[in-house]
Amino acid sequence: MTDNAAATAKSALRARLIAGRRALAPEVHDAEARALAGHLEQLAAGAHTVCAYLPVGSEPGSAAMLDGLTRRGIRVLLPVVRTEDDGTPLPLMWGPYRPETLVAGPFGLVEPARPWLPAEVLAEADLIVVPALAVDRRGARLGRGAGFYDRSLLLRRPQTPLVAVVRDTELLDELPAEAHDVPMTHALTPGLGVVALA
Repeated sequence: MTDNAAATAKSALRARLIAGRRALAPEVHDAEARALAGHLEQLAAGAHTVCAYLPVGSEPGSAAMLDGLTRRGIRVLLPVVRTEDDGTPLPLMWGPYRPETLVAGPFGLVEPARPWLPAEVLAEADLIVVPALAVDRRGARLGRGAGFYDRSLLLRRPQTPLVAVVRDTELLDELPAEAHDVPMTHALTPGLGVVALA
């Protein structure tokens, strides 16, 4: 599949997956969030630094995923999204997760207050937890399409696990992929837990 065809296929799939998430009953979302928090705590055992994100809206998970890590003494860093003046995405900057200091960020996100750490701090992470709309068994990830993570993940240590958080039904056999897509090493789902990807 050409990159142009893959981009078109991704756009249609994004719309379908977002609609499915929005239709999810709140009690189902909350039960899945609790399961994800428990799985992530187990996965992060032994980690010193985890780069993660705070789920918003209908995204799988909740702040409990991050709270569980910080209770274990793990340093949790959250992304800070910024663009060039022309809208071109910049690599993500990072800031420590402290619930009382979070502020509203662009695109409806919640982010750490200043001061921020440079994009290169990603190389300190022992585990990187990545938002996704879907992921396939080869590791192809479908994000929101802006490219922030694909630009940023190149700064990690090569052996650092990249974990896409999705619902069970969002772990697919195959997704359209483009040359710049950075493959995930694992999926994290409520029912299946941690799934190694090829």
